[in-house]
Amino acid sequence: MFRRSPLDAGPSARLRREAQAWVVRLASGQASVADGEAFRRWCAQSAEHARVFKETRGAWQQLAPVARQAAARQADKAHRARAALPARRAFLGGAVAAASAYLAFKPPLGLWPALDELAADVRSGTGEQRQVALAGDATVQLNTQTRINLSRSGGAEQIDLLAGEVELKTAGQPVSLTAGAGRVTATAGCVNVRYTDGLVRVTCLEGSARVAIRHDTLDLVAAQQVVLGAGGASAPKRVDAEQVTAWRRGVLEFNNVPLAQVVDEINRYRPGRIVLVGQRLADSLVQARFSLDQLADAALLIRDVYGAQVTSLPGGIVLLS
Repeated sequence: MFRRSPLDAGPSARLRREAQAWVVRLASGQASVADGEAFRRWCAQSAEHARVFKETRGAWQQLAPVARQAAARQADKAHRARAALPARRAFLGGAVAAASAYLAFKPPLGLWPALDELAADVRSGTGEQRQVALAGDATVQLNTQTRINLSRSGGAEQIDLLAGEVELKTAGQPVSLTAGAGRVTATAGCVNVRYTDGLVRVTCLEGSARVAIRHDTLDLVAAQQVVLGAGGASAPKRVDAEQVTAWRRGVLEFNNVPLAQVVDEINRYRPGRIVLVGQRLADSLVQARFSLDQLADAALLIRDVYGAQVTSLPGGIVLLS
């Protein structure tokens, strides 16, 4: 009669088994958008879920070099025996092990969360918006695919925007936000901060905000925006605050921008991926307004306007050419 070891019982053992199953599934190359969404829900159940997955995935990655070494030894042995087929199989085994470890770290087309997403204190999924109450009367609203860490420094709330977009509102409680190399400080007002593609865009919506990067400090008032990048800060410019905050009203607005930029933004809000094929189509200028609850039909709308050919693939991937 076999008895179950104490290590194989209990919630921790169950979590480990589930985490192992997720690692194998996500690294298989066959994971779908539905798998990715299910994985997000699984990780969101508790901090322990995310922690156990990180540990399991780390162990998985450590196995990849061992697998490659074992495969190399098998291939060398097979070569000396002049057995081509076993050598090929050994090589493929090593390649699959290495690719699996990479896929678990860098999911293709963003179909499921990468490891660094799981380490954030608060995160929002694709198409999700979340609001977090801070000390006093301050709040931070997370847009889609956003990750933040929260802490306190002195008497001020501290937000570290790892990726995505937030709207920070405060009426007297000092709040400091870092994104990339920049720091935004607000005491009374509302500010939008977006950190995507290596650039930080800070837009003051109400009141005032102070922006610092390296040795430069800028003060913004309502409807002013500054862009922070590798070269420092741009000069403040006036922008349409209504367009910046359109996502808060459930819409996306574009005014004479390339279709490639439009598709990149749509991809932040819908499961799967729309992929443009051809530079001419990508460079087409667009003036459009999309409702967030109708983005599933975005590819068909683009097809109708530009006469593009639509090819639907598994996993919610759509090719436009």
